[in-house]
Amino acid sequence: MDDAACPFPFTAPDPLEPPVEYAELRKQCPVSRVRLPSGDLAWLLNRYETVRRVLADDAGFSRQAITAPGAPRVLPIAAGSKSIFVMDPPEHTRLRRLVSKAFTGRRIEDLRPRIQQITDELIGAMLAQGPPADLMSGLAQPLPITVICELLGVPYADVDRFRSWTDLMLTFDRGMQEQVMRAKESLDEYLTALIAAKADQPAGDVLTALIAARDEDEQLSQEELLAFGYTLLGAGYHATTASLAHSLLALLRAPGLLDRLRSDPSLLPGAVDELLRRSQAGGGIGAVRIATRDVELDGVLIRAGEAVLPMINSANRDESVFADPDGLLLERRPNPHLSFGHGIHHCLGAQLGRIELEIALGSLLRELPVLRLAVPERELRWNAGAAFSRPMTLPLTW
Repeated sequence: MDDAACPFPFTAPDPLEPPVEYAELRKQCPVSRVRLPSGDLAWLLNRYETVRRVLADDAGFSRQAITAPGAPRVLPIAAGSKSIFVMDPPEHTRLRRLVSKAFTGRRIEDLRPRIQQITDELIGAMLAQGPPADLMSGLAQPLPITVICELLGVPYADVDRFRSWTDLMLTFDRGMQEQVMRAKESLDEYLTALIAAKADQPAGDVLTALIAARDEDEQLSQEELLAFGYTLLGAGYHATTASLAHSLLALLRAPGLLDRLRSDPSLLPGAVDELLRRSQAGGGIGAVRIATRDVELDGVLIRAGEAVLPMINSANRDESVFADPDGLLLERRPNPHLSFGHGIHHCLGAQLGRIELEIALGSLLRELPVLRLAVPERELRWNAGAAFSRPMTLPLTW
């Protein structure tokens, strides 16, 4: 069986579409053996109901088990991690309770005017520069980075430093493990110094609140505090940056839909969810879990200790759940996509990500009325071996 394991991830001819293997596996072999970039073996889960079950099944599968020495994993950074992203209850419950106060619906909705202001300033700078302008450096990267920096209390002046570190930390290229760990050490040193400074001069930001939780009642260790810092920085930046690029490219391929959104902005919230459902930006390749007991999935026995990889991008195209799964339907209802995960690990920043995408896309369509790519799409260069795929540059003209 090991010899029959397919190398993973699969290669997709089109970066905006899933690899053809997903549809084939959903029909013929929904639970299939794959070999991860680390060399570890895992069971790839392809059907929606199975993926959703595993994301929600805290009794049968463990996220925290991937942090153990020698455990199967995709991202090297998961080894020994104290991040909430890879914790099980009760530790996960304790940590999520601490940080969720910063991501309440009301607090995130209150950020909407500031997100709009940042977006207006960035697009204004693109307009002042004149076409062509790069979406990545002009909007897709600085918008979510600025928002998460302000939320956390991280100086934006340091953005180039921690952006390069988090870029490396979210690679699964097996040959870059040393660089990944050096980047983590550098970010740990940076955050340690920043935390010490904030402990001396508290502010009204999330990092200060987490420092108080560490100091006042010891609900948080220093290691967990550092992990919160780089998890929120990385997640708050990479996912939205990549999703915005994928979303705009998808709309540029469908000018009729783009025109509908421009003429009827009320469609934007639903369109954002549909664009997220179709997006290949994330892929869920970091969501490996370890079976804690023998479990049968789609007729395949998963032994305790074996790894499973719930493939969210395949689940989001499952024909049994989504009519016209490869289509881009702006008014799809319902749209139970799994792009933000499911269960206790459902993304804390889901609402923030949706608002950022809604404002960014709406503002681009409003301010750049004849928007198009400045180069043929085939000339775009994409980052390789990264958890969140995106073009290196995305030149636009108008």
